[in-house]
Amino acid sequence: MAEVIAQEKQGGNKQRKKMIRIDMTPMVDLGFLLITFFMFTTNFTKPNVMDLGLPEKDPSTHPIDNVMRDKDQVTFILGKDNHVFYHQSNSEDLNKNNLKETDFNGIKITKIISEAYNNAPSKDKFTVIVKPTDEANYKNFVDILDNIAISKKERYGITDIKPWEKKVYEELTK
Repeated sequence: MAEVIAQEKQGGNKQRKKMIRIDMTPMVDLGFLLITFFMFTTNFTKPNVMDLGLPEKDPSTHPIDNVMRDKDQVTFILGKDNHVFYHQSNSEDLNKNNLKETDFNGIKITKIISEAYNNAPSKDKFTVIVKPTDEANYKNFVDILDNIAISKKERYGITDIKPWEKKVYEELTK
């Protein structure tokens, strides 16, 4: 038991004071009750997490079809200084006219994705491909993933930029 004891003063003719004894146990109990109350009622910050669409664990349930047509995909290339380029071409057809530039305005990117999806011959195979360059920053990568999530497209991939794409990209950014 915690207590505080006040000492008496020794005086000549003065009235003798009683010894004061304060029990601190209820105060300590109250302190722990308050700490416990605030710990249980406080909202802890929740991490912001993005759900990633991962492939199925058992690939034998669906036949593997590796053929991806150019119109069944849209490819975004993330460049330096917040530049983003997109195309729907293959290695033979890609040139400076096909590789179009846009900015990170969410409405534009979701519009590009939805237009590409509407023009896709096989909507169930439509895929968004993100290819960040070495000069791209992390914020732009997260922004493009957010725009894919907003457009509600569950099939997307992240890969390195191909040499034929890099060649056209470098021609445009010079």
